[in-house]
Amino acid sequence: MAETAAGASRFKANYAVERKIEPFYKGGKAQLDQTGQHLFCICGTRVNVLEVASGAVLRSLEQEDQEDITAFDLSPDDEVLVTASRALLLAQWAWREGSVTRLWKAIHTSPVATMAFDPTSTLLATGGCDGAVRIWDIVQHYGTHHFRGSHGVVHLVAFHPDPARLLLFSSAADAAIRMWSLQDRSCLAVLTAHYSVVTSLAFSIDGHTMLSSGRDKICIIWDLRSHQAMKTVPVFESVEAAVLLPEEPAPELGVKSPGLHFLTAGDQGTLRVWEAASGQCVYTQPQLPGPGRELTHCTLARAAGLLLSVTADHNLLLYEARSLRLQKQFAGYSEEVLDVRFLGPEDSHVVVASNSPCLKVFELQTSSCQILHGHTDIVLALDVFRKGWLFASCAKDQSIRIWRMNKAGQVACVAQGSGHTRSVGTVCCSRLKESFVVTGSQDCTVKLWPLPGTLLAKSTAPDGGPILLQAQTTQRCHDKDINSVAVAPNDKLLVTGSQDRTAKLWALPQCQLLGVFSGHRRGLWCVQFSPMDQVLATASADGTIKLWALQDFSCLKTFEGHDASVLKVAFVSRGTQLLSSGSDGLVKLWTIKNNECVRTLDAHEDKVWGLHCSRLDDRALTGASDSRVILWKDVTEAEQAEEQAKQEEQMVKQQELDNLLHEKRYLRALGLAISLDRPHTVLTVIQAIRRDPEACEKLEATVLRLRRDQKEALLRFCVTWNTNSRHCHEAQAVLSVLLRHEAPEELLAYKGVRTALEALLPYTERHFQRLSRALQAATFLDFLWHNMKLPTLPAAPQPSEHKGVLSY
Repeated sequence: MAETAAGASRFKANYAVERKIEPFYKGGKAQLDQTGQHLFCICGTRVNVLEVASGAVLRSLEQEDQEDITAFDLSPDDEVLVTASRALLLAQWAWREGSVTRLWKAIHTSPVATMAFDPTSTLLATGGCDGAVRIWDIVQHYGTHHFRGSHGVVHLVAFHPDPARLLLFSSAADAAIRMWSLQDRSCLAVLTAHYSVVTSLAFSIDGHTMLSSGRDKICIIWDLRSHQAMKTVPVFESVEAAVLLPEEPAPELGVKSPGLHFLTAGDQGTLRVWEAASGQCVYTQPQLPGPGRELTHCTLARAAGLLLSVTADHNLLLYEARSLRLQKQFAGYSEEVLDVRFLGPEDSHVVVASNSPCLKVFELQTSSCQILHGHTDIVLALDVFRKGWLFASCAKDQSIRIWRMNKAGQVACVAQGSGHTRSVGTVCCSRLKESFVVTGSQDCTVKLWPLPGTLLAKSTAPDGGPILLQAQTTQRCHDKDINSVAVAPNDKLLVTGSQDRTAKLWALPQCQLLGVFSGHRRGLWCVQFSPMDQVLATASADGTIKLWALQDFSCLKTFEGHDASVLKVAFVSRGTQLLSSGSDGLVKLWTIKNNECVRTLDAHEDKVWGLHCSRLDDRALTGASDSRVILWKDVTEAEQAEEQAKQEEQMVKQQELDNLLHEKRYLRALGLAISLDRPHTVLTVIQAIRRDPEACEKLEATVLRLRRDQKEALLRFCVTWNTNSRHCHEAQAVLSVLLRHEAPEELLAYKGVRTALEALLPYTERHFQRLSRALQAATFLDFLWHNMKLPTLPAAPQPSEHKGVLSY
């Protein structure tokens, strides 16, 4: 612990992205392969391939046109993936390698809305928004059929499971199901019984029966031999998908008798099993609270025994098909991330509050996700108790909830409370013990909620469900919305930050006002106590962070640097530095002592609402409106160690270079100097060579024995030297050797030679002009010297001769 404290006390200099939790599914089709090991789903312009076991994105497939993907399908043999984009292009992928094997025009006059493979994985049917259905031979690479006659967008195509029958079924906006014969190239029948859009088709194993579902709240069993409806089953919900279950007993799903049973998924948000013969519902999945539970897609991977369902808020749920036991959960799209927190004693998990009533808990090591239901409106804020097992959430539904994570990583709600009259926008947990929670609301009040002793028991949840919390203290604190509350490290003080541009200090537990911090020009978004000093930090919409003294409520420092509102602030490095996040998408690291912004981290594209630091102070977590959650790692020590290692290596090389020059081993010295990538060091070596009595021969021999990449580097250095009249002689000497002994073709093949020549020419001309002027001056001086006639001085001057004559 002493080492940890010492490490935390050092100033941080930089953070690096360790991990990103990004959206991978934004609606549309989702499909499992036959083994149930890979999940395929659309995310804008890409089709993402997920590994089901780890939840990691293995491949992200994007067409060259970079247009939105409108449809895709995986062949039954799991070998070929075909995607269609808005640019009316179809791409055939070898998805395991992530490469396109074929690209061709869809010929549809509007984007492709749906596609499906036949059972042999050789034919592909595409249905377009232009009302046409086309069939393609994937192996021979040509179009085989073109069917017209559908009214409106063809949104559903499916081949008959028996490849010998060569039948294709399609449905368009007219709610009719058309049966096409590939052999006769004609429409055999039009099945009309639905009154709204047909959403799915499923076939029995013998191929004689077909199930269709629609948004008209009915499912229809069809006899494909007579082309007549055998049974109409009212399901009392708009059905998005219906799946025929295997004809075998499944007591856990209420399937006890032989015969057709099917499962429906729709706008009620529950999976239900129906008996086709009687039209009775034999199993209903328990319904979870909250909106966004409507099911938009459902598919069965028979070989793997897995059922995949997709909710309206882009969560993907994987069930065991025989029992509907939940196996995996994936959060495909988090929309706007509003808050994030580390969970667990070792910060092994992350909890995310997004623009949804559901909370998402991610395990950092395995990427597994758990979706928590309980709130009935958007969750706005989170906070975690000291030990990391308990955490609190508050939401627009005017309630708070306390959650507990057990050692297995499973989270359950253990307590809830309500009493605010408007949205609860901020929550803070006690710091010393797990004793109370403080909430702030848009109703301008703060409530203190004591936690009963039974919550501290080790059981995951009480037998009677969540315990009801009662507010012990209620205090009206501000005239406008309360955006942030913080509890002091000793649990005796509370600070509130409001939209009224002030922060206020209160004594707990009675909430007695101690003082007001005023000075910001706009509303406050965040308030935080220093973990070490009697100092308070506030972040405001005026783009500044201020530090305040708790003793006299004076402003100690102001940090300016964000171009927009500062949304979150946190103390790091044992209270000597600050981390802040703003609506400009930037995270900044500040040193308090000198008001300096040490580093600006730019990885988000929108407002960074969530910011939290780990217990060991070595990692940080941010969440933003761009739907990204980013885990940052403190790399200060690693960078310092790397820099020190570089300096040591440079010193060793410099010593070796000095030794080589002393021993006059010029070739190795020059090669070593070039490897250091220091033009001045290379210049020193060239100057040492030129000081040698046999300078010309030594320089020539040394330069010509260099490798080509070393010669390219030497030419690049010459450009730098040539700009200075003091060093131009060395540059010209090297250029002379290269121009006299290297063929023009070889010189032109050098990397960057054209740029180098363009830079060399003007300075070389200037040097020659200077030499020409010096030569002219020397010639003139020599001319003067030779034409001067000096008088012969007499041995002894005569008194009468007092003047001398100088003639030219």
